[in-house]
Formats: sequence, C-alpha cells, structure tokens
Amino acid sequence: MKQIKVLGSGCRNCDITAKVITQAAAEAGVEIEIEKVTDIAAIMGYGVMSTPGVVIDGVVVHSGGVPGPDQVRAWVRGGADA
Repeated sequence: MKQIKVLGSGCRNCDITAKVITQAAAEAGVEIEIEKVTDIAAIMGYGVMSTPGVVIDGVVVHSGGVPGPDQVRAWVRGGADA
C-alpha cells in the first residue's frame, strides 16, 4: 500500500488533486492511503513552496498545480521515481 500525502491549505486545487489521485489509483488497481496535510510548517518541512504538493512514500513527487491522471497512474504504478 502506498502512503500518499496531498500538501496544501485545503483549497479547491488540493481537493481536486486528492480526487484525481484516488481515482487514478483505483483505475490502476493500486491500494493507497491518502492524507491531506494542511499545516504550513509540515508542508514547508517537505520543501514545498507551491501547493498542491504530492508526497508518495515520503518522497515529494509534485508541487504547484493539479497533476494529470496519467502522471498520477505512473506514480502509483512505478513508485515515487516514476
């Protein structure tokens, strides 16, 4: 199971990002656990200055915009390095 964190203030783009990740993981048949992180200090601890950010298994894979479904499927299939 992949641990995924969506970093952001809880804005609309952060919600959309979480939905895109949930849907893409389901389509890829990959089990995930998703968490929304809204604490600014925690977000900055990852070095993310532009949200939404995405962290998979402790590795920042994205920041600054809503990722596309194909991009998310590559992440959940191939890991954080994809």
